[in-house]
Amino acid sequence: MITVKEVSKLTGVSIRTLHYYDTIGLLCPTQISESGYRLYDDMALERLQSILLFKELEFPLKEIKMILDSPQFDRSKALEQQITLLELKKEHIENLIDLARGISMIGVKPLMDFKAFDTKKIDEYARQAKASWGDTEAYKEFEEKNKNRTTEQQQEISVEFMKLFGEFGEMKALEPTDAKVQQQVEKLRGYITEHFYHCTPEILQSLGNMYSGGGSMSENIDKVGGEGCAAFAGKAVSEYCKRLGC
Repeated sequence: MITVKEVSKLTGVSIRTLHYYDTIGLLCPTQISESGYRLYDDMALERLQSILLFKELEFPLKEIKMILDSPQFDRSKALEQQITLLELKKEHIENLIDLARGISMIGVKPLMDFKAFDTKKIDEYARQAKASWGDTEAYKEFEEKNKNRTTEQQQEISVEFMKLFGEFGEMKALEPTDAKVQQQVEKLRGYITEHFYHCTPEILQSLGNMYSGGGSMSENIDKVGGEGCAAFAGKAVSEYCKRLGC
C-alpha cells in the first residue's frame, strides 16, 4: 500500500487530481488508514494507468468511469485498442511534422496538401473502440442503473460480484456440469441482471469467455477464488449456456 502523496510522486498526477478522482468515484483508495490517509494497492494503480491512457486518447472522465466500472471491462482488450489508437496518432503527428518541414524549406513553394490534417482514420477507430464498450443496449441499461448510485454502493456491488467467484473457487473439485456449480452460474447470471444489465445467454457466454480468457479479469478472479478459478468458472458458464442452446 502507498499513500496518495507517493502515488502522486510515482505517476505525476497531482494530489488534488487524485482527490477529485476519489470524489467522483473514478479512482477510490483501496482503504483509508486510521489516521485518515488514502492508501492505494497495485490494483488501484493498474486502474490509474487505464485512466491515464484513456485520458491521453481524449476520452471524457465520465466515459472512462463507465468503461472501467462495466463488468465487461477487459484490461487486455482495452490496452490493445489503446495501442492501436496511439499508433494512429503517432502516424498522424509524423505526417504533420513532415508537412511542416516541407513548408519551412526556404525557396520551396509550399504544397497545398491538407491530407496530413485528416483524422478520419483515428476518429473512426476511436468510435469503434467506444462502441465496443458503450454503444450497446446492455451498456445503456448498466449506465441507467448505475447513475444514481453512490461510490460506496458501487464498491459494495463490485465486492459482492467478486465474492461470487470466491464461491466458484470453493467448488473447483466438482465438475463444471455438477448441479451445484450450475446453480452458481444461475446465481451469477441473476446478480448481473439485477445490478448491471439483463444477462442474456449470449451475453453470459461472452462473459464466460472473458473470465477464462487470460486477461486482467482472469487474474482478478483467480485472486479471490484461487488459481484456476477463472478457467473453472468459464467452463461452468459454457456448460450452462450449452444447455440453453448457445
